[in-house]
Amino acid sequence: MSFAEDHRETTKFPDPYSLPLEKLDVSDSGLFSAQEHWRYFERLRKEDPVHYCPDSEFGPYWSITKFKDIVAVDSNFKVFSSDKTIVIADPREGEDEFDTPMFIAMDPPRHDVQRKAVTPAVAPANLAKLEGLIRERVCKILDDLPVGEAFDWVDRVSIELTTQMLATLFDFPWEDRRKLTRWSDISTAGPDLVGTEYATMTEEDRRAELEECLAYFLMLWEERRGNGDGTDFISLLATNPDTKEMITNPYEILGNLILLIVGGNDTTRNSISGGLLALNQNPKEFEKLKANPALVPSMVSEIIRWVTPLAHMRRTALEDYEIGGKTIKKGDKVVMWYISGNRDDEEIDRPNEFIIDRDKARHHLSFGFGIHRCMGNRVGEMQLRILWEEILNRFDHVEVVGDAKRLDSNFVMGITEMPVVLHPKKA
Repeated sequence: MSFAEDHRETTKFPDPYSLPLEKLDVSDSGLFSAQEHWRYFERLRKEDPVHYCPDSEFGPYWSITKFKDIVAVDSNFKVFSSDKTIVIADPREGEDEFDTPMFIAMDPPRHDVQRKAVTPAVAPANLAKLEGLIRERVCKILDDLPVGEAFDWVDRVSIELTTQMLATLFDFPWEDRRKLTRWSDISTAGPDLVGTEYATMTEEDRRAELEECLAYFLMLWEERRGNGDGTDFISLLATNPDTKEMITNPYEILGNLILLIVGGNDTTRNSISGGLLALNQNPKEFEKLKANPALVPSMVSEIIRWVTPLAHMRRTALEDYEIGGKTIKKGDKVVMWYISGNRDDEEIDRPNEFIIDRDKARHHLSFGFGIHRCMGNRVGEMQLRILWEEILNRFDHVEVVGDAKRLDSNFVMGITEMPVVLHPKKA
């Protein structure tokens, strides 16, 4: 019995093995919130790893579901373009007039120039300087938590820690740091992506919120453009000779800063929540960790593989291309399902098991490949490592005491609420 079969619940979704292959549509966000997607991808990997879906809510698209095929597509920007969008959903009505370019949705050379400008903020030398500060903040967050009574781990730990890190990387006013989380959620919210409190916002209201975000960032940009010493994201963009003229198109500033917020927010906070849930679901692994805290770095990589914070990335074919015995046509939408590749048993041993000391733990797809590989991967890993080091210093275990509420999303693999109780170390 597979992991997916063992964890099935009765839902509205049909058994994927009962459907004709051409009827399999893995873009339905409800599949992910119900945790029903596993068997759909399992069938595609076995029977049709390069799969064409002719009809979906998002139009026709190709699904790339095996590890090596995903790497091949992700690494080939000359054929598979990121230009304009990187999600399966096409731009919403009215978004053409509110264009916010960002380098993740660009091809070289423009992508390379903008990415290079902000990379120093997350370079190893800068992160080494930040480690002490991050540990200090993690300790304060954990020390302020109630022991022995239920609270929401997502709000008190996952969101708070990542928001503090974002405020540091942006050198953002501390008292307003939760604005960063709000803007991140609003920028990705929508009935076709994420079922949060912002999902039902009108496009007019969403745009007004993002205009407020832009105004705030422009104020900070103006303050910092004369400072050549700043290593925060805003200062780097505002002072780099290749990006400082971005001020002539403020929406490009907004697009890139939103990208950096979302990149630092969704991925890390959902790994923090999803990792704790995984340890509760696999108590033998938790005991293994407590017996050997040196396993924390390996466990962090396994958490990121297991959770796969962003389920997919989309590309558009620039020419006809053959892969897996199929011919993708110029202009076709191609979706790389990282969440499926991370369960590919031809590439990862026992992929449906959560194993904190697995060999080659960093061999996963969650950060992507090629020119768009996540530039903040080391930041996220460092936050998770420090958090778990300090949890083990303080608590016997962190018990999940209720259902984890999940986002209704085919993109962000998020948990919105998760009640926990902290159990202190025994004297």
